[in-house]
Amino acid sequence: MKKFTYSTAILDAYNFLLKNYPEVFVIGQGLWSPWYVGNTMKDLDKNFGKKRIIDTPVSEAAVTGAAVGASLNEMKPIVVHPRMDFMMYAMDPIINQAAKWSYMFGGQSSPSITIRGIINRGGEQGAQHSQALHSLFAHIPGLKVVLPSSVADARDLLIASVLADQPVIYIDDRWLYDQEDQLPEAKEINLESINPCILREGNSITLVGCSYSTFLLKQITKKLIKNKINPEIIDMRIINPFHSELITNSVKKTGRLFVLDGGWGPCGISSEIISSAVENVEPKFFKSKPARLTLPFTPAPTSKVLEKEYYPNEKKILNKIFKIFENNL
Repeated sequence: MKKFTYSTAILDAYNFLLKNYPEVFVIGQGLWSPWYVGNTMKDLDKNFGKKRIIDTPVSEAAVTGAAVGASLNEMKPIVVHPRMDFMMYAMDPIINQAAKWSYMFGGQSSPSITIRGIINRGGEQGAQHSQALHSLFAHIPGLKVVLPSSVADARDLLIASVLADQPVIYIDDRWLYDQEDQLPEAKEINLESINPCILREGNSITLVGCSYSTFLLKQITKKLIKNKINPEIIDMRIINPFHSELITNSVKKTGRLFVLDGGWGPCGISSEIISSAVENVEPKFFKSKPARLTLPFTPAPTSKVLEKEYYPNEKKILNKIFKIFENNL
């Protein structure tokens, strides 16, 4: 099998889609740059032409709105926002148009559009270039929100997103781009069939994450086992629609729940995961209170020193989990 990184897996998805589906095109800013977004779009303009890889002026709202219109005319656009912070300029076509269209017109048509938002944190990027806004979009009915954490999902979920008949927000995190894995040939998966998955079975505690948070949870597994903690790790993969069954069954087995999220806590996906567990798991199953680790509820700092304090790291995660085992109900 061929070896990929997370970023070249995304590039492979683009190549698969553009080769096999003439109605697919990509639109956004800077797409003709040879080093664009971690090489995830390397040479696409040369291989498929500038009519299908469309580099645009800086206007997120116009670009996204045009793509929504194209999607209603049997095209399958992929809009690229190199920093998802700037998707805020395009909230009307995303939330008021794409998400609502099928509902407003009795399901007669639905925008088959994929909007790729890229998280770009750290490196002293500051408050306006560092946001992970997945929970905000997951709050909107009508939008599917996809967050691949693995190399395989980076490719296969992008393909599934573009081939879906609904608007999809596909979010990738630059901190995952250097992961490597061997993969078989690209394949088509129905996005409706994608659910959270168990990455590791265990019986001491249920750990839940998505995107880069899942990567961090996998990184601490050996240290937990050394401390006689046998974790079950669940990767959400898609947070809208929210599927709680796997988490519910896992918590019934382990009796403990810890959620790690790279977004803010209030009204975030960690709140949703914990509330669903509390609603669906009877109190008698819990051996400890559910816990979570999220970003401090403040914009990201620019200082490198403060960035180290701001983002979750191995030490913070382990301390939180060890505390769960100290604080039994």
